[in-house]
Amino acid sequence: MADDKKSSPKRKKPSLQTVKYAFSTIIWPRKKLVLIGLVLIVINRLSGLVLPGSSKILIDDVIGKADTRLLYLLLLVVGVAVLVQALTSFFLTRLLSVEGQYLISQLRSQVQQHIIRLPLRYFDNTKSGALVSRIMSDVEGVRNLIGTGLVQMIGGLLTSAASLVLLIRINGEMTFYAILPMVLFGIVSLKAFGYIRPIFRKRGEINAEVTGRLTESLNGIRVIKGFNAENQEIAVFKSGVERLFQNVKRSLTSTSLVTSAATFLLGLASVAIMGFGGSLIMKQQMTVGDFFAFTLYLGFLVAPIVQMSNIGSQITEAFAGLDRMEEVLNVPQENDNPARTVALPEIRGDVAFRNVFFAYESGKEVLKDISFEAPAGTVTALVGSSGSGKTTIAGLAASFLTPDRGSVTVDGQDLSQVLLESYRSRLGVVLQDDFLFEGTIRENILFARPDADETQLLQAVQAAYVNEFTDRFEDGLDTLIGERGVKLSGGQRQRIAIARALLADPRILILDEATSNLDTESESYIQQSLAELMQGRTTFVIAHRLSTIRQAHQILVIEDGQIVERGTHDDLIAKAGRYHRLYTYQARI
Repeated sequence: MADDKKSSPKRKKPSLQTVKYAFSTIIWPRKKLVLIGLVLIVINRLSGLVLPGSSKILIDDVIGKADTRLLYLLLLVVGVAVLVQALTSFFLTRLLSVEGQYLISQLRSQVQQHIIRLPLRYFDNTKSGALVSRIMSDVEGVRNLIGTGLVQMIGGLLTSAASLVLLIRINGEMTFYAILPMVLFGIVSLKAFGYIRPIFRKRGEINAEVTGRLTESLNGIRVIKGFNAENQEIAVFKSGVERLFQNVKRSLTSTSLVTSAATFLLGLASVAIMGFGGSLIMKQQMTVGDFFAFTLYLGFLVAPIVQMSNIGSQITEAFAGLDRMEEVLNVPQENDNPARTVALPEIRGDVAFRNVFFAYESGKEVLKDISFEAPAGTVTALVGSSGSGKTTIAGLAASFLTPDRGSVTVDGQDLSQVLLESYRSRLGVVLQDDFLFEGTIRENILFARPDADETQLLQAVQAAYVNEFTDRFEDGLDTLIGERGVKLSGGQRQRIAIARALLADPRILILDEATSNLDTESESYIQQSLAELMQGRTTFVIAHRLSTIRQAHQILVIEDGQIVERGTHDDLIAKAGRYHRLYTYQARI
């Protein structure tokens, strides 16, 4: 679909732009918290440096000179440092980990709010399971940008820098031999993380595909079992899981390479220090205390660097998730069109199509020059063969779609300029897919109007003849219906959907195959209530069963995206054209 391609960019944003986005929208608004975290990590790492520094005093001054008083003082200082380190670690984790989880919840809400306001075309091209993955999984790693990950990385850099200064003070030449392998390690790490990031990004895509297919298969379990296709579905899922495993294996291989390189190169540094330091001690150019302190400081220099390889993976994963999150957030919402500025007052319901053209895909027009008027309070029926364009016309009337050319107006106002909330608050729909939410019958009917009182609810229930079957249920309207209303029959689900539309009390009503799932007895109930419902409302009815639309004010016969016949039932029967043939054929059946 041409429009969808425009609204679903596949390109990946430059890394610098993503970093700027992360800083401006995630880190900067929490700058005070990050600053507190940085202060805590500085205190934590400085207190950690007390222990290696005290080792020199312990060996050279306390043990060498048998100074008991200095020993007690040294123990007190080290004890306080250890306590400070423990307390700062606790508050650091408590503060930032909780904020990281809070960030996840906020980002999930933000992405969900954005997605639910996207145009229907976007949902037509995207699996629901993939969107669930975007909302729930992609933001998971972003917590490391505000959680302990980022602060630990900065703390590691500070610790390494402080340790480096202290190492140079002890012996500059030996420090040079120590950090040379670390420079090589840094180069290897940068290359590895550049390779890993696309892997993490691809993992999110694969995970979305697998989740989407799993969601579909669970929703369609009756179809799977009905066609004995369990093994086929198991094979499809297994293939997806295998692709996910291969992706994880590649990332683990890369991170293992970084860790192994760290072990090898840092091992070389240890060998060099042992040889060089041992030689200096034998030449009495370095004390044992200095060597021992140097070794411990080196550990404090090395440990954060090794730790940063793991944290780097977390940050890389966070930016990969952020890339995918941004991709969704950059898709324009329905109301993002600057032309939509008009808030409708109370409407009469005069709907008009003027030379409307529409295509889902460029060059493949579904509607061609559609023009008609539906005055307020009238019933317009749309009939024709499958794929002729009836549902597309209803979608345009419901503002689910926007014409490529021409206009759809309500009370003379072009719908493409109207704020959708102001129009849809006066709209009621009963779609071919009578979707119900998991919960009770009462909750599903009240979905259209949560603030309705019990009297209004019962009026809708009786008008749609829902009470005809709920009176037989032990829990009545509070009966749980299962996911998508699986515990009810098709006719029962349809009547609940009609009651939901009745309760909304709309000015404009869209009935897309509203009686398609009803048996003869249910249909007789509904036809009477629908006739009552349609009084005073502009109604669009799509029906294959032509007997249900005999009383429509006008019937439009749609074929190949064009209106080929129009008129009342009696007019069209008298013409003996396409409608007459359809009606006669159904009457014989």
